[in-house]
Amino acid sequence: MAKVGKRILPSGKPQWRVSYIDADGSRKRPCFSTWAMADAFRKKVEAELQAGTHRPDAQKMTVCGASDAFLSYCEERLKRNERMTRKTLTNYRGHVENYIKPKIGLRKLAHLPPSAVGDFRDAIRNDGLGVVTTRKVLATLSGILTHAKNKDWVGTNSAEGVKVLGPRDEGAKKTRPPSKEVLREILSRAEAEMRLKVMFAAFTGLRASEQWALKWRNLNLVSGVVFVEERVDAYGEEGGTKTAAGQREVPLASSLVQALREHRMSSRFGSPDDYVFANAKGSHVCHDNIVKRHYKPLLGEVGVSGISWHSLRHFAVSTWIEQGLQPKTVQTYAGHSSLQVTMDRYGHLFPSEDHKAAMDAIAQELLA
Repeated sequence: MAKVGKRILPSGKPQWRVSYIDADGSRKRPCFSTWAMADAFRKKVEAELQAGTHRPDAQKMTVCGASDAFLSYCEERLKRNERMTRKTLTNYRGHVENYIKPKIGLRKLAHLPPSAVGDFRDAIRNDGLGVVTTRKVLATLSGILTHAKNKDWVGTNSAEGVKVLGPRDEGAKKTRPPSKEVLREILSRAEAEMRLKVMFAAFTGLRASEQWALKWRNLNLVSGVVFVEERVDAYGEEGGTKTAAGQREVPLASSLVQALREHRMSSRFGSPDDYVFANAKGSHVCHDNIVKRHYKPLLGEVGVSGISWHSLRHFAVSTWIEQGLQPKTVQTYAGHSSLQVTMDRYGHLFPSEDHKAAMDAIAQELLA
């Protein structure tokens, strides 16, 4: 139990001290200038001790300190190649320096309840930050508090459960892949090298980061299979796929196999460890350069817009569904982490003759 005691300072002013023993058996005696503050802290401590969530370091550690510790931890993970990329670390650092530290950096972890996190969310939204970016910032804050919790600096993650509400129709939009007619026109106008890149993306459904990391040893041009094992980030650093499900085998169309064979024969970089889509120096290509210098101008020639490079992946998945592949197979080829992800994004594309028959039966019964 915690007790509140009074003492008189040399200046003659009273001071109230809360005495208690924490979960580690250490005696703590924080002081307060008023009895009301001391008694409020006593009640809080007793409740936390009973729930097992009291962390005395939370009274000292600030959000700023916890953020720096989290970033250092992420840097060590990057050095050890433990599911951390430089791009992710850069995003974390940007969220911390631009939003978290300026708004709540000086707050003690003990003084950061869910309501304070909610106020922080509202503050950055009122500053004009978009819904998606706000969610990412809160995810970074949640990661910081999870790390602090693992270090026993705080008992709970107060950012968990704090939501960012989007527009009313958020989530209503479904994936709409480009039409076959449009893609056929794009391929017909593309020069040979760009045509192969577009074909590969539209036929295999690989993510751009996976496609640019491919080496010839990842292709079996005899059996017609691509083995997806790695990806490359915006900084040119290679690592494992986005998720464990990202490591997969995807069959290749015969026409694509033939195009790849011709490409390898004409390329200066055809060794097993060379990149399939190498740049002039034999390194991996820069995605932004391909999109800005080649892909977007190509779309301009065709006279279409709104078709991102990622739309080619959507096209691939849509054609698999059209050809009758089962949802689980589509999930495997797409490298989705779960079947739920596949259905959330592409469920509306799967044919549902049974549903149509049911609707016809209902209408016939009512109109008979």
